[in-house]
Amino acid sequence: MTPLNSSRLTEQDLILQTITMSTDTDVSLSSYDEDQGSKLIRKAREAPFVPIGMAGFAAIVAYGLYKLKSRGNTKMSVHLIHMRVAAQGFVVGAMTLGMGYSMYREFWAKPKP
Repeated sequence: MTPLNSSRLTEQDLILQTITMSTDTDVSLSSYDEDQGSKLIRKAREAPFVPIGMAGFAAIVAYGLYKLKSRGNTKMSVHLIHMRVAAQGFVVGAMTLGMGYSMYREFWAKPKP
């Protein structure tokens, strides 16, 4: 072996050893112990209007797909634009209410020390 190859192997061994050492550490944080359901419930309690906005968006999309058959003389593109605007409006409204609720909870509903 040439000295260049031996230094290259040493470099690779060091990198491999560093990667192995970094994956051997046991990090036990509470956020990593949560499963998806409990994380969703925790986030929904922190910001209750987010799941409401998501549910409203899904409901409007489902209603739009249902009414797609009986749209009459309305063009497909116009129908889709109306459904998109309705869904976006619902989500923006839910976000606005959520921000108002969090501001109320943080600034006005906070007990005075």
